[in-house]
Amino acid sequence: MPDKPAAEVDIDAALVRRLVTEQAQTIADVDTLTLGKFSEGWDSEVWRLGEAHAVRLPRRALAAPLVLNEQRVLPLIRDRLAPLGVLVPAPLVCGVPSAGYPWAWSVVPWIDGERGLDVPRAARRDWAEPLAAALGALHVEAPADFPVNPVRGRPLATRDQAFQDRLATVQAAGALDAAATDSLTTVWHRGLHSSDWGAPPVWIHGDLHPGNLVSSDGALAGIIDFGDVTAGDPAYDLAVAWLAFDTGGRARFIAATGDRYDVATWRRAHAWAAAVALMLVVHSDDNPDYFTLGTDAVTQVLADAPA
Repeated sequence: MPDKPAAEVDIDAALVRRLVTEQAQTIADVDTLTLGKFSEGWDSEVWRLGEAHAVRLPRRALAAPLVLNEQRVLPLIRDRLAPLGVLVPAPLVCGVPSAGYPWAWSVVPWIDGERGLDVPRAARRDWAEPLAAALGALHVEAPADFPVNPVRGRPLATRDQAFQDRLATVQAAGALDAAATDSLTTVWHRGLHSSDWGAPPVWIHGDLHPGNLVSSDGALAGIIDFGDVTAGDPAYDLAVAWLAFDTGGRARFIAATGDRYDVATWRRAHAWAAAVALMLVVHSDDNPDYFTLGTDAVTQVLADAPA
């Protein structure tokens, strides 16, 4: 059964062309640039505009505030990460509702490269140090009016029921044996009972996995899809250690963060990785790439589970 919600508005080439022609005249030759649909996620569609730009449009009302959050926050994040050579899609044009389209939308720079999801785990090891540096630049105290996310960056206890429900689902499907189930439960409980993030909320990406990393010539080139950007516990982002890396890459990534995060934070990150992995396994019926990411991530989480 498909997991991805249905689109609530029909986005076609004619609509996107009308929007950019009307509102993106700051982009050189915008009226004649090639335009084609590139991808469609749960929340948004991305259309390639020429060689250097993309148009990002929400496909359902629930996602509409996410583009507004990106428009507000990404210029700040771009300025922090640019000196490190890690690009982010900070909006060049902040579009408004028009031409029958009901929500805000953006024109962003195109970050050339391939999805991290298409790069084997072992080949991602050299991303460990630049990604650790990028998160060090990102994970700084956020202002009090940061965008609030109902799930990301919050205490693990707020997701305990969801974790238990998804674990029961994979158990019922026979996707995990008893030993794996017990180990995932141990990882979760260890994180759940670790001390919470005691410092002020810091900026977090909120959806950091290899599908939102871009590689160019084997190097980490960019981080995309900041729709879930928020502030809170950095452990949510640090779950990428298990979502993106193999054992060797993970060791390099953790070492590269130095002493920024304590043992409790890494235990919460490990637990978040278990939760995200289960979420991907349970809710990716119509997306085999992300189902595979989920099953691979379960393997990585279990590799570091307490004996």
